Amino acid sequence: MSRISKDEYYLNIAREVSQRSTCLRRRYGAVILQSDQIISTGYCGAPRGTENCIDINFCLREKRNAKRGEHYEWCRSVHAEQNAIIHSKRLDMLNAKLYLVGVDVKTGQLMTDAEPCKLCKRMIINSGISKVITYDEKKKIKVTDVEKEWINKNMGEVKKVKGKWVVLQNIDFE
Repeated sequence: MSRISKDEYYLNIAREVSQRSTCLRRRYGAVILQSDQIISTGYCGAPRGTENCIDINFCLREKRNAKRGEHYEWCRSVHAEQNAIIHSKRLDMLNAKLYLVGVDVKTGQLMTDAEPCKLCKRMIINSGISKVITYDEKKKIKVTDVEKEWINKNMGEVKKVKGKWVVLQNIDFE
């Protein structure tokens, strides 16, 4: 009998956590790990005391045909990563790992391109988390080094060229 890796183990836990999500489009689960101990979990859901999408059976992003990664201001949910960070102390998150899993609600399939949105990336950076572990397109474990991939590359948004800052992406600043 073979034993799964620790990364697979924690991704499986994140997948289980995702089952509490109340989003009608995608179920995300996040697990923050420090020194091989789970310090926090989070899943997608409306802010405390407000109605969840599954309760009202309505998703504004779905209704307005929002593309993936766009118009999160229409979303009722607090993201899984955000909830896990909110429920943790920053000192506990310094150099921690965040495991993130997404499941498509309609198909029940594991999302192999789960990645934090730009706001979640900013929160992850500020929390002190150093690695984000997800699955890639081939269902292999993908480890993102927050400093190398997001901080040092300015999240792929801007770059200094000949002493001037240049926008690298089509960013909607409105």
